[in-house]
Amino acid sequence: MTVTIDKPLSWRDVARVSIGEPLALSEAAWKRVGEASRIVERIVETGVRAYGVNTGVGALSDTVVDRPSQSRLSRNIIMSHACGVGPLLSAREVRAIIAAQIGNFAHGHSGVRPEIISHLAAFLERDCIPEVPSKGSAGYLTHNAHTALVLIGEGRAAVKGKSMSGADALAAIGLSPLVLGAKEGLSLVNGTACATGLSALAVSRAEHLLDWADAIAALTLEAAGCQMAAFDEAVLALRPSAGLAKVGQRLRNRLRGSGLVAAALGRRTQDALSLRSVPHAHGAAWDVFEQTARIVDQELASVTDNPAVSGTPEQPVVSSEAHAVAPALGQAADSLAVAIAQIAAMSERRMDRLVNPLVSGLPPFLASDAGSHSGFMIAQYTAAALSNDNRRLAAPASLDGGLTSGLQEDFLAHPTAAASKLLTILDNAEYILAIELMAAAQAHDFLASKATRAPGTDRLYAAVRSRVPLYGDDRPLNTDMENLRDLLAQTAPPAESETGA
Repeated sequence: MTVTIDKPLSWRDVARVSIGEPLALSEAAWKRVGEASRIVERIVETGVRAYGVNTGVGALSDTVVDRPSQSRLSRNIIMSHACGVGPLLSAREVRAIIAAQIGNFAHGHSGVRPEIISHLAAFLERDCIPEVPSKGSAGYLTHNAHTALVLIGEGRAAVKGKSMSGADALAAIGLSPLVLGAKEGLSLVNGTACATGLSALAVSRAEHLLDWADAIAALTLEAAGCQMAAFDEAVLALRPSAGLAKVGQRLRNRLRGSGLVAAALGRRTQDALSLRSVPHAHGAAWDVFEQTARIVDQELASVTDNPAVSGTPEQPVVSSEAHAVAPALGQAADSLAVAIAQIAAMSERRMDRLVNPLVSGLPPFLASDAGSHSGFMIAQYTAAALSNDNRRLAAPASLDGGLTSGLQEDFLAHPTAAASKLLTILDNAEYILAIELMAAAQAHDFLASKATRAPGTDRLYAAVRSRVPLYGDDRPLNTDMENLRDLLAQTAPPAESETGA
């Protein structure tokens, strides 16, 4: 179903567009876009000095550009700013960025012509994905420039998955290259669309991952014979936290009716912290998630062009400001990165407790024939290596340095870098949780004769076994890891109870 912009987009809207839904503007939004475009036209006619309209950009902001050169300035900005390098962003990531950019233009303070937005919306509708290198952006400029190249028939794009030149891509979807007007080049590279689109996608993936993390933890807790008293509602209420209460409720729902948990009652005074503090760690991550999601929505509701145009064509107002800087967004992405890295690290510790014969009470490394079989011994190494990667990646990007544009841009908030490494942490976390899920299912195979699983965990176990069979050192284990990572990435966890509560 088409996502229509009337009020500001939400991160959920951007996530929907990222997976293939088209994007359109309401009549009111088109009216805002047209009015802002007429304001820029009037600025050009009157010669009112305006950054990026009739001046250079960055450190060249005091250099006046004559009227005949203003369209050339817009084109030149695109060419000179297309400095990205390295692997390409995924189609889903590029779609998210384009959605956020259209959302920014739809506020009606950028001044681009409606044709710019129509072309970008056609990219989304007709599966024309600009090829955007993932590296080289200290803020937002380079990623956006590579999308803008295709608008003018330059660069490259993939149309329905086939890579071709920007000119051929436009022809393939029935469009002609645009000749940019005053300010349009700057508007196309400016703003926080790149960081906001990537952050919206990251928030969507984080919500999905945290749902799975809660479910997988329950399967491990049951296999480990957890002491459920630590998750009592009244006990958890001693530490006020919406996230903690949510996770506690989920664990109780998922583990209700477990014969394995009942058989383990009183076996230990208390469990190890990687088991006992699941509501605390996962709950903290949910609390950080909610705050990050709010800030991404705040960014989508913000005008992030510099300059912003307002007023009327008769009385135009051009405001040079710093709305293209997004410290709050960078800090929020950094915070969620830490939270997801911690959830993944705890997952690796739980997985180790299942395979470690010193504490598991299960066959060493969950091997079907310990000695001749290694079981999940090296799978734990993989989880540990990915967790260590996350630890390094979780260092805050928002504190990175960097002076650009001849000291004109002497503070950088790095929200794009923060969002990019958050996405990488999510990639690693999906694999780590998939490995825990794989190990937990194998542990349950050894416990099948001891007692019954809870209905909520049995559905989870069945989902695993529908993808991968019991492991007996009879195939490369990474294939199972990839299968279960796909399960996590592409589907929601099975319901906690028959009613879906």
